[in-house]
Amino acid sequence: MTGGAVDALVGGASLAGRHAWVTGAGSGIGRASAVALARLGATAHLVGRTVESLQETARLIGEYGGSAVVHAGDVTDGGFVSALMADERVDVLVNSAGRNIPQSVDEITAETYAAVMDVNVAAVLFVTQRAVARMREHGQGGSIVSIGSQMGHVGGPQRTLYCTSKWALEGMTKVLALELAGEGIRVNTVAPTFIETELTAQSLAKPEFRDWVLGEIPMRRLGTVDEVAAAVAYLASPASSLTTGTSLLVDGGWTAH
Repeated sequence: MTGGAVDALVGGASLAGRHAWVTGAGSGIGRASAVALARLGATAHLVGRTVESLQETARLIGEYGGSAVVHAGDVTDGGFVSALMADERVDVLVNSAGRNIPQSVDEITAETYAAVMDVNVAAVLFVTQRAVARMREHGQGGSIVSIGSQMGHVGGPQRTLYCTSKWALEGMTKVLALELAGEGIRVNTVAPTFIETELTAQSLAKPEFRDWVLGEIPMRRLGTVDEVAAAVAYLASPASSLTTGTSLLVDGGWTAH
């Protein structure tokens, strides 16, 4: 017995002819996700602040014979977001741009609160709003995948701002999934544990912090960007055609405690 979803997975979950937009595509999870989607056949639209880093992602995509388009700008800039995707096809959106400022509750200021929430919540909402408008224009549905975190399901020390933003993202995802399901637009998150990236390197270089992290992960290892990108590719592809409003945890068992 077979079916469309199984055929899509076995057949490589093809995204040929689709256009996939990835924010934060200049490094880390965003870069790995863009490369994964391009390898499935999508044209990857790379969104980020630094042209050089986006061009490096495009170069990596080119090594696989993929196609990429660079869109340099800041997703917290309303003018940039308003112009983004104009007259462009959007089949997939991956919200990967994110920020963390570890602080205890007494250290938090209005400035640090805004800095985290503007990227992790507001930018996701308004970029998604643009993508939905373009998906509706083409009338063929689509998939929206936001990079959440295990910290959107649990708490962690000095993570008041980050946890607040990622829990908000999970709530946003469920509401959007309900609103858009009838139009064939699926909305999900991928929630990773601590991943080896340039952004986490400084924290993970501290033995006490690294030991704490590994002690909380039953599999006793950190994740890789490719492992997260694989989950993104699944949710972006036809292989997950009945999956919406959920969070795919890539956390080595952290939240199973």
